[in-house]
Amino acid sequence: MFKYFVRLLVVAVSLSVFWSMTASVTFANRTYKPITESLSKHEVPDWFLDAKLGIFVHWGVYSVPGWAPLTGEFSKVVAERGWEYWFLHNSYAEWYYNSMKLEGGDTYNYHRATYGENFTYEDFIPRFNAAITNWNPQKWAKLFSRVGARYVVLTTKHHDGFLLWPSKTASQPGRVAARDIVGELTQAVRQEGMRMGLYYSGGIDWSKQDTIVTDFNTLLAAINQDKAYAEYANAHWRELIDRYQPSILWNDLGYPAGEANKIIAYFYNHVPDGVVNDRFDLGGQFGLHYDFSTPEYSQLQQIEPKKWEATRGLGYSFGYNQNDTDLNMISVDELVDLFVDVVSKNGNLLLNVGPSADGSISKPQVERLLGLGKWLDINGEAIFGSRYWIRSEDVTSEGLQVRYTTNKGNLYAVLLDTPTSRRITIQGLVLPRNTTITMLGVRCQLRWEQYGQNLFITLPDMSRLKKSPAYTLRISNIPDAL
Repeated sequence: MFKYFVRLLVVAVSLSVFWSMTASVTFANRTYKPITESLSKHEVPDWFLDAKLGIFVHWGVYSVPGWAPLTGEFSKVVAERGWEYWFLHNSYAEWYYNSMKLEGGDTYNYHRATYGENFTYEDFIPRFNAAITNWNPQKWAKLFSRVGARYVVLTTKHHDGFLLWPSKTASQPGRVAARDIVGELTQAVRQEGMRMGLYYSGGIDWSKQDTIVTDFNTLLAAINQDKAYAEYANAHWRELIDRYQPSILWNDLGYPAGEANKIIAYFYNHVPDGVVNDRFDLGGQFGLHYDFSTPEYSQLQQIEPKKWEATRGLGYSFGYNQNDTDLNMISVDELVDLFVDVVSKNGNLLLNVGPSADGSISKPQVERLLGLGKWLDINGEAIFGSRYWIRSEDVTSEGLQVRYTTNKGNLYAVLLDTPTSRRITIQGLVLPRNTTITMLGVRCQLRWEQYGQNLFITLPDMSRLKKSPAYTLRISNIPDAL
C-alpha cells in the first residue's frame, strides 16, 4: 500500500512539473487577482481554439441503476413542455437521485418497482465500488484518442456528492470511490497526448443539502450558499488543481456567491494556459468571467466570435441509460453534420460518453465514436487547428448544405449532403484564377468555372466513392482577404 501511494505521488509531481514547464510563456508572466477585471485579461489559449473535439465522461453511482425515460433532448423538451415537465420525466440518468424522489414521475415508479421503496440511493454505492474493480482507464484513453479527441473532461463529483478521487476533504464516510478514478484517467489521457479537464458540481450537492428540484425556481434555490459548503467546495477545487493540474475547469450549476473568482484566479496562477467554462455563474446573473460558454443540446445559428463549446450526449442522457437504442441515439451522419456546423461557428464539441457501472462503453456509443473518427481520418485537416471564415454556411443552388472553415491558407467547404449530380453551384463565392480545388480523400484536382458571382464545381463520380457523412472541398491558393 505504501508503494502505491509513493507511486501516485511521483506521478502527480512529474505531471505538475511537466505541465508547468510546457505552459505558454505568454500566459506564464501574469499573476491574476480574484476580481473580474484581472481575470478578464486571460486569453483563450491556442490549444483550446485548435482542439475542436473533447470527450465528456459522466460516470458515478447513478451508472448502477443506469435508467431514465426516453423523454427527448433537453433543450427541445424544456422549450416545448417546460421545466416542471422536464424534471418529472427527466431524460438525464445522472439525475437519478432527484428523479427517484418525484412522486408520480417515471424514475420514481421504476425505482419502487425494481428496488423497492426502502432501497436508498446510498445503497447503490457498494455496487458501484465493486463494479469498478476491473475498470481499465487506458482502454478509454486509447478509444478517445482513436476518435480524434484532443481533450477529455471527467465528472469528479456530480450533484449526488459522490467523489471519484480520494479527497482529504471527504463528503461523508463511504461516499468516495474505491479507486482514484480522476488520477488514473488523467494519467492515461495524458499518455495518449490529450489534455485533461475536470467537471465539478459546484452549485448543487445533495449530500450536503438534500433539496428536491421540480422546476427552474427550485433549481436556483438548490444552489448551496452556505459558508461551510463554500469552504468545502473551494477545498475540493484547490485539491483537484494542485493534485491533477487540469487544463479545464468545468464547473456546473453555479457556485456559492462571491467564491468563484477565488477559484478561477487560483487556477490561472497554477495552470496559466488553462480554461474555465461559464457555469460558475448560472444564467450569467453575476457577470463573472469565463473563457467559453457551454450551450447544452443546442446549436448556434451564426458565428459567435467568443469561444464556445456545444455539449450533448449520444442519446438523450449524459449518464449511462440502459434504455438507449439506435432509434433515440444520434446517427454518425447526424453527428458529423453537427460537429462540422459547430466548428464552422467557432465552437468545440464536447461529446459525452456514459459508461455503465463497470466502465464498459456500450456498442452503440462506440459505433458512433468510431464513425466520427473514421470521417476525421480523411477530413480532419478541415477541422483541427481551423478557424471560422467570414461566413459559416451556404446552400448550393442544388440544395446542398455547406459549412466553411479555414486552415493554413486554405478554405474548406464541407458538403453536409451527398451530391446527386456531378456539378454544384455556390453563389457569392468568387475565386482568383490560380485557385485549385480538391476533394479530401480524392487525389485529382476538380474542374471549376466562375461566372460572375456563381462558382461552378465539377465533382468526382460520386457513385465510385465510398459513401461518407460529409464531403470536404479544399480550396487552395486563395488570398487572405477572401
